[in-house]
Amino acid sequence: MMDSKLHIAMFPWLAFGHFIPFLQLANDLAKRGHRISLLLPTNALLKLKHMNLHPQLITFCSLNLPPGVETTADTNNNLDGSLEVAFDGLRDEVKTILVQMEKPNLVFYDLAYWIPELVLEMGCKTVRFTVVSPTISALSLAMWAIKGKGRAVTAADLMEGFPCDSKVVLREHEAYQVSRFANAPSNRIKVFDRVGEALKRCDAIAMRACNEMEGHYCNYIGTKLGKRVYCTGPLLPEQPREEEPLDDEIARWLENFEPNSVIFCVFGSEVTLAKEQFQELVLGLELTGLPFLVAIRPPEGSCSIEEALPEGFQERVKGKAIVRGGWVQQSMILRHKAVGYFVNHGGSASMWESLASHCRIILAPANRFDFALNARLMAEELEAAVEVQTDENGRFFKENLCNAIKSVMGESRQKENHKKWRDLLLNHDFADNYIQNFIHNLFTEQQFLKGLKLLWDHGIKKVVIECDAKRVVDWISADIGSDIPNGNVANIINECKC
Repeated sequence: MMDSKLHIAMFPWLAFGHFIPFLQLANDLAKRGHRISLLLPTNALLKLKHMNLHPQLITFCSLNLPPGVETTADTNNNLDGSLEVAFDGLRDEVKTILVQMEKPNLVFYDLAYWIPELVLEMGCKTVRFTVVSPTISALSLAMWAIKGKGRAVTAADLMEGFPCDSKVVLREHEAYQVSRFANAPSNRIKVFDRVGEALKRCDAIAMRACNEMEGHYCNYIGTKLGKRVYCTGPLLPEQPREEEPLDDEIARWLENFEPNSVIFCVFGSEVTLAKEQFQELVLGLELTGLPFLVAIRPPEGSCSIEEALPEGFQERVKGKAIVRGGWVQQSMILRHKAVGYFVNHGGSASMWESLASHCRIILAPANRFDFALNARLMAEELEAAVEVQTDENGRFFKENLCNAIKSVMGESRQKENHKKWRDLLLNHDFADNYIQNFIHNLFTEQQFLKGLKLLWDHGIKKVVIECDAKRVVDWISADIGSDIPNGNVANIINECKC
């Protein structure tokens, strides 16, 4: 069975934080001979081309979107929902691409909850691939279930763990903010509804996760939905063969400093801070007395980073700090010997990259529930990072940030635990075994689904979703053979074993 090769189509949400994990999984699958067709917006193709390590097996399929709404990086936090409208508007184009290619065995998606219905007549099976932490899916699933019962979501609903013994919980102001969003009237489907529907409609669930770190959350989701959850492992990026050199200005600047002395701070391509929070951020970094490099979007109401900086700041930190308003080569900077501290917003990509780095981890979740849950996972459950203290409105101050950074200097519990997780994640056999098992599970899932289809085709509706392919075969043989028209059990068993 494992000698045969799969053809998998992939259609991620329109964000680089989703494109990249999908491509990392594609690389891991292609490395073992499987073919991938990855559907991406046109403007993302060139930016990701260098990360395609197996172009003979990974095909990029271009999606045509209106200018300015191709990715989350193009929009101002997608406040008007234009990106979702454009995304759902791709339905016919996605179907045309899938029909015209050689039929895929499986279609992977994340927020396009309509994919299972779209490919049903093609006979393709679907996998909902979650690139964010299972803790986020668990909370979204809980909100979706509450709304499905016809009642409003309360802050109290969201302040318990999912599962109940979890340390990864929202604080009161966060839970109140999320409940308000969940209950607000809207003429478009909300993100937690997308997650719930996507999980409900798929044939199987895959998660960028490790059982050692988040297994109980995966089990919780699987139990709630009556489906198996397959972990891909960490999906850490391989260094591209033709990686561009580090930005010359940054490279020359970093060479001025001692090893592990520089603070690197990023807040992702989707986060836009209020001007007051932006100023607290850079002033807090200045308070540490360490050199620092910041890459962040201009704050709200500002056209550039420079105009938003505090008065006198540039003169005080000249030569000791770089503050940029655009994208930087995050992975390369984290690998640089001079960088020793990583301050970030708690995005999923940054979470994995920070755990795999040598840098001390400081988290300042930017007033979004997914970032907050990642921060709790890292700081409370894995105890590999510290979270910046905030007030009851989720705001941090320069002193809070400075204190958080100083708390991880020298020896600490966080440093010890971070090293433990880093050593595990960077163990080649650890990641390789996850991918091998994931591929095995994909074949097993296909076998199982084929068995279910055969049962359905033979008019048998009594199907238990928890059983695997072997149990389908055993069940056909022992329990319901007499119910199959013409008693043709042997042929069905043989087809299930193919």
